[in-house]
Amino acid sequence: MGTNTILDSLPPPIQLLPSLSRKIASQLQWVNSASNSSESTTRYHSLSLKTQSLEAFALPRRKAVTLLLSSYIFSEVGLPDIAFAQQSVGLREYISSFDGYSFKYPQNWIQVRGAGADIFLRDPYVLDENLSVELSSPSSSKYKSIEDLGSPEEAGKKVLKQYLTEFMSTRLGVKRESSILSATSKVEDDGRVYYQVQVNIKSYASNNELAVMPQDRVVRLEWDRRYLSVLGVENNRLYELRIQTPENVFLEEENDIRQVMNSFRVNKTA
Repeated sequence: MGTNTILDSLPPPIQLLPSLSRKIASQLQWVNSASNSSESTTRYHSLSLKTQSLEAFALPRRKAVTLLLSSYIFSEVGLPDIAFAQQSVGLREYISSFDGYSFKYPQNWIQVRGAGADIFLRDPYVLDENLSVELSSPSSSKYKSIEDLGSPEEAGKKVLKQYLTEFMSTRLGVKRESSILSATSKVEDDGRVYYQVQVNIKSYASNNELAVMPQDRVVRLEWDRRYLSVLGVENNRLYELRIQTPENVFLEEENDIRQVMNSFRVNKTA
Protein backbone atom coordinates (compact mmCIF):
# COMPACT_ATOMS: atom_id res chain seq x y z
CA MET A 1 0.00 0.00 0.00
CA GLY A 2 1.43 3.44 -1.01
CA THR A 3 2.06 6.28 1.41
CA ASN A 4 -0.74 8.43 -0.04
CA THR A 5 -3.26 5.59 0.42
CA ILE A 6 -2.27 5.16 4.08
CA LEU A 7 -2.54 8.90 4.79
CA ASP A 8 -5.89 9.18 3.02
CA SER A 9 -7.30 6.29 5.06
CA LEU A 10 -6.58 8.02 8.36
CA PRO A 11 -9.44 10.09 9.85
CA PRO A 12 -8.86 13.86 9.97
CA PRO A 13 -7.34 15.23 13.21
CA ILE A 14 -10.51 17.04 14.24
CA GLN A 15 -12.28 13.65 14.51
CA LEU A 16 -9.35 11.67 15.86
CA LEU A 17 -8.15 13.84 18.73
CA PRO A 18 -11.33 13.80 20.90
CA SER A 19 -11.28 10.00 21.01
CA LEU A 20 -7.60 10.08 21.82
CA SER A 21 -8.26 12.51 24.68
CA ARG A 22 -10.76 10.09 26.25
CA LYS A 23 -8.36 7.22 25.71
CA ILE A 24 -5.47 9.15 27.28
CA ALA A 25 -7.60 10.06 30.31
CA SER A 26 -8.56 6.45 30.94
CA GLN A 27 -4.98 5.30 30.53
CA LEU A 28 -3.72 7.95 32.93
CA GLN A 29 -6.22 6.77 35.55
CA TRP A 30 -4.98 3.24 35.03
CA VAL A 31 -1.36 4.44 35.42
CA ASN A 32 -2.16 6.24 38.69
CA SER A 33 -3.82 3.18 40.17
CA ALA A 34 -0.89 0.93 39.27
CA SER A 35 2.10 3.26 39.48
CA ASN A 36 4.33 0.58 41.00
CA SER A 37 3.89 -1.73 38.07
CA SER A 38 6.60 -1.66 35.42
CA GLU A 39 4.12 -2.92 32.88
CA SER A 40 1.90 0.15 33.39
CA THR A 41 4.88 2.47 32.96
CA THR A 42 5.74 0.81 29.67
CA ARG A 43 2.18 1.17 28.40
CA TYR A 44 2.08 4.87 29.43
CA HIS A 45 5.28 5.71 27.51
CA SER A 46 4.04 3.79 24.50
CA LEU A 47 0.78 5.74 24.49
CA SER A 48 2.62 9.09 24.82
CA LEU A 49 4.77 8.30 21.80
CA LYS A 50 1.70 7.38 19.75
CA THR A 51 -0.06 10.59 20.78
CA GLN A 52 2.95 12.75 19.85
CA SER A 53 3.24 11.15 16.44
CA LEU A 54 -0.49 11.62 15.77
CA GLU A 55 -0.37 15.28 16.86
CA ALA A 56 2.66 15.86 14.61
CA PHE A 57 0.68 14.33 11.76
CA ALA A 58 -2.39 16.49 12.49
CA LEU A 59 -0.61 19.84 12.13
CA PRO A 60 0.35 19.51 8.46
CA ARG A 61 -3.20 18.43 7.61
CA ARG A 62 -4.60 21.55 9.28
CA LYS A 63 -2.16 23.69 7.31
CA ALA A 64 -3.08 21.93 4.10
CA VAL A 65 -6.80 22.46 4.67
CA THR A 66 -6.20 26.14 5.49
CA LEU A 67 -4.17 26.60 2.30
CA LEU A 68 -6.83 24.92 0.17
CA LEU A 69 -9.61 27.03 1.67
CA SER A 70 -7.62 30.25 1.23
CA SER A 71 -6.86 29.43 -2.40
CA TYR A 72 -10.53 28.69 -3.07
CA ILE A 73 -11.78 31.87 -1.41
CA PHE A 74 -9.40 34.20 -3.28
CA SER A 75 -10.08 32.44 -6.57
CA GLU A 76 -13.83 32.86 -6.15
CA VAL A 77 -13.89 36.46 -4.88
CA GLY A 78 -13.02 39.19 -7.37
CA LEU A 79 -10.83 41.97 -5.94
CA PRO A 80 -9.99 44.23 -8.92
CA ASP A 81 -9.00 47.30 -6.86
CA ILE A 82 -6.57 45.55 -4.52
CA ALA A 83 -2.96 44.71 -5.38
CA PHE A 84 -1.31 41.93 -3.43
CA ALA A 85 2.40 42.03 -2.67
CA GLN A 86 4.59 39.13 -3.69
CA GLN A 87 6.93 37.36 -1.33
CA SER A 88 10.48 38.70 -1.36
CA VAL A 89 12.49 37.06 -4.14
CA GLY A 90 15.93 38.62 -3.61
CA LEU A 91 17.70 41.46 -5.36
CA ARG A 92 19.82 41.69 -8.51
CA GLU A 93 22.26 44.49 -9.36
CA TYR A 94 22.01 46.64 -12.45
CA ILE A 95 25.11 48.60 -13.49
CA SER A 96 25.24 51.22 -16.23
CA SER A 97 28.93 51.88 -16.82
CA PHE A 98 28.16 54.14 -19.78
CA ASP A 99 25.84 56.54 -17.90
CA GLY A 100 27.44 56.07 -14.48
CA TYR A 101 24.92 54.62 -12.04
CA SER A 102 23.93 51.37 -10.39
CA PHE A 103 21.16 49.99 -8.18
CA LYS A 104 19.60 46.75 -7.02
CA TYR A 105 16.12 45.58 -7.92
CA PRO A 106 13.87 42.52 -7.33
CA GLN A 107 15.27 39.76 -9.50
CA ASN A 108 11.88 38.71 -10.90
CA TRP A 109 11.09 42.19 -12.27
CA ILE A 110 11.17 42.56 -16.04
CA GLN A 111 12.59 45.33 -18.22
CA VAL A 112 10.24 47.33 -20.43
CA ARG A 113 11.93 48.96 -23.42
CA GLY A 114 10.74 52.13 -25.08
CA ALA A 115 9.24 53.57 -21.88
CA GLY A 116 11.15 56.86 -22.21
CA ALA A 117 13.41 56.45 -19.15
CA ASP A 118 17.05 55.40 -19.28
CA ILE A 119 15.86 52.08 -17.85
CA PHE A 120 12.38 50.95 -16.81
CA LEU A 121 11.56 47.82 -14.79
CA ARG A 122 8.25 46.59 -13.44
CA ASP A 123 6.78 43.88 -11.27
CA PRO A 124 5.26 41.15 -13.50
CA TYR A 125 2.39 40.61 -11.04
CA VAL A 126 1.65 44.05 -9.52
CA LEU A 127 1.40 46.10 -12.71
CA ASP A 128 1.27 49.43 -10.86
CA GLU A 129 4.66 48.77 -9.28
CA ASN A 130 7.68 49.86 -11.27
CA LEU A 131 11.10 51.47 -11.16
CA SER A 132 12.93 53.79 -13.53
CA VAL A 133 16.04 55.97 -13.73
CA GLU A 134 15.92 59.49 -15.18
CA LEU A 135 19.00 61.52 -16.17
CA SER A 136 19.30 65.21 -16.89
CA SER A 137 20.88 66.17 -20.18
CA PRO A 138 24.56 67.09 -19.80
CA SER A 139 24.16 69.83 -22.42
CA SER A 140 21.26 71.61 -20.72
CA SER A 141 22.28 71.30 -17.05
CA LYS A 142 25.52 71.66 -15.11
CA TYR A 143 24.92 70.24 -11.65
CA LYS A 144 27.93 70.44 -9.35
CA SER A 145 26.37 68.91 -6.24
CA ILE A 146 23.04 67.77 -4.89
CA GLU A 147 22.82 71.04 -2.96
CA ASP A 148 22.10 72.75 -6.29
CA LEU A 149 18.54 71.54 -5.77
CA GLY A 150 18.32 73.40 -2.48
CA SER A 151 17.43 71.69 0.80
CA PRO A 152 15.83 68.23 0.84
CA GLU A 153 12.47 69.88 1.54
CA GLU A 154 12.85 72.16 -1.49
CA ALA A 155 13.85 69.18 -3.61
CA GLY A 156 10.78 67.34 -2.32
CA LYS A 157 8.51 70.12 -3.56
CA LYS A 158 10.14 69.98 -6.99
CA VAL A 159 9.75 66.21 -7.15
CA LEU A 160 6.06 66.38 -6.20
CA LYS A 161 5.42 69.15 -8.74
CA GLN A 162 7.04 67.04 -11.46
CA TYR A 163 4.89 64.02 -10.61
CA LEU A 164 1.69 66.09 -10.63
CA THR A 165 2.65 67.61 -13.98
CA GLU A 166 3.13 64.14 -15.45
CA PHE A 167 -0.23 62.98 -14.12
CA MET A 168 -2.29 65.93 -15.32
CA SER A 169 -5.54 64.71 -16.81
CA THR A 170 -8.00 66.28 -19.23
CA ARG A 171 -10.83 64.05 -18.04
CA LEU A 172 -13.76 65.74 -16.37
CA GLY A 173 -14.27 65.09 -12.68
CA VAL A 174 -10.70 63.96 -11.96
CA LYS A 175 -9.22 65.15 -8.68
CA ARG A 176 -5.74 64.55 -7.28
CA GLU A 177 -4.68 64.78 -3.65
CA SER A 178 -0.98 64.79 -2.82
CA SER A 179 1.38 65.20 0.10
CA ILE A 180 5.10 65.02 0.81
CA LEU A 181 5.66 62.22 3.31
CA SER A 182 9.40 62.72 3.84
CA ALA A 183 12.41 64.51 2.36
CA THR A 184 15.82 63.64 3.78
CA SER A 185 19.51 63.66 2.90
CA LYS A 186 21.84 60.73 3.41
CA VAL A 187 25.58 60.18 3.03
CA GLU A 188 26.18 56.75 1.53
CA ASP A 189 29.28 54.55 1.70
CA ASP A 190 30.68 56.18 -1.46
CA GLY A 191 30.91 59.49 0.39
CA ARG A 192 28.26 61.18 -1.77
CA VAL A 193 25.14 62.90 -0.48
CA TYR A 194 21.80 61.65 -1.79
CA TYR A 195 18.31 63.06 -1.29
CA GLN A 196 15.44 60.66 -0.63
CA VAL A 197 11.89 61.90 -1.19
CA GLN A 198 8.60 60.11 -0.56
CA VAL A 199 5.24 61.45 -1.73
CA ASN A 200 1.71 60.09 -1.77
CA ILE A 201 -0.75 60.82 -4.57
CA LYS A 202 -4.41 59.78 -4.64
CA SER A 203 -6.56 60.00 -7.73
CA TYR A 204 -10.34 60.42 -7.56
CA ALA A 205 -12.79 60.36 -10.45
CA SER A 206 -16.53 60.63 -10.93
CA ASN A 207 -18.37 57.60 -12.23
CA ASN A 208 -20.68 59.88 -14.23
CA GLU A 209 -18.88 63.14 -14.90
CA LEU A 210 -21.51 64.33 -17.41
CA ALA A 211 -24.40 64.07 -14.97
CA VAL A 212 -26.34 67.28 -14.39
CA MET A 213 -27.20 66.75 -10.74
CA PRO A 214 -24.33 66.71 -8.21
CA GLN A 215 -25.75 63.67 -6.41
CA ASP A 216 -25.39 61.70 -9.64
CA ARG A 217 -21.68 62.44 -9.86
CA VAL A 218 -20.32 59.98 -7.33
CA VAL A 219 -16.59 60.40 -6.77
CA ARG A 220 -14.56 57.28 -6.05
CA LEU A 221 -10.91 56.54 -5.39
CA GLU A 222 -9.14 55.39 -8.57
CA TRP A 223 -5.72 54.67 -7.10
CA ASP A 224 -3.58 55.41 -4.06
CA ARG A 225 0.16 55.27 -4.74
CA ARG A 226 3.46 56.07 -3.13
CA TYR A 227 6.25 57.59 -5.19
CA LEU A 228 9.82 57.39 -3.95
CA SER A 229 12.76 59.23 -5.47
CA VAL A 230 16.48 59.04 -4.78
CA LEU A 231 18.45 61.98 -6.19
CA GLY A 232 22.20 62.14 -6.79
CA VAL A 233 24.62 64.30 -8.75
CA GLU A 234 27.70 63.23 -10.71
CA ASN A 235 29.24 63.95 -14.12
CA ASN A 236 27.48 67.36 -14.08
CA ARG A 237 24.17 65.52 -14.28
CA LEU A 238 21.20 64.95 -11.99
CA TYR A 239 20.30 61.28 -11.51
CA GLU A 240 16.91 60.20 -10.18
CA LEU A 241 15.84 56.70 -9.21
CA ARG A 242 12.04 56.61 -9.19
CA ILE A 243 9.87 53.91 -7.62
CA GLN A 244 6.10 53.71 -7.95
CA THR A 245 4.06 51.30 -5.82
CA PRO A 246 0.46 51.04 -4.59
CA GLU A 247 0.22 52.24 -1.01
CA ASN A 248 -1.04 48.90 0.31
CA VAL A 249 1.81 47.05 -1.44
CA PHE A 250 4.37 49.43 0.02
CA LEU A 251 3.26 48.47 3.52
CA GLU A 252 4.01 44.83 2.68
CA GLU A 253 7.26 45.38 0.77
CA GLU A 254 8.73 48.36 2.61
CA ASN A 255 11.91 46.53 3.62
CA ASP A 256 12.69 45.45 0.03
CA ILE A 257 11.85 48.88 -1.39
CA ARG A 258 14.14 50.62 1.08
CA GLN A 259 16.94 48.23 0.13
CA VAL A 260 16.47 49.27 -3.49
CA MET A 261 16.51 52.96 -2.56
CA ASN A 262 19.63 52.61 -0.41
CA SER A 263 21.46 50.72 -3.16
CA PHE A 264 21.33 53.57 -5.69
CA ARG A 265 24.80 54.94 -6.55
CA VAL A 266 26.14 57.41 -9.10
CA ASN A 267 29.65 56.98 -10.50
CA LYS A 268 32.14 58.89 -12.59
CA THR A 269 32.19 58.00 -16.25
CA ALA A 270 35.26 57.89 -18.45
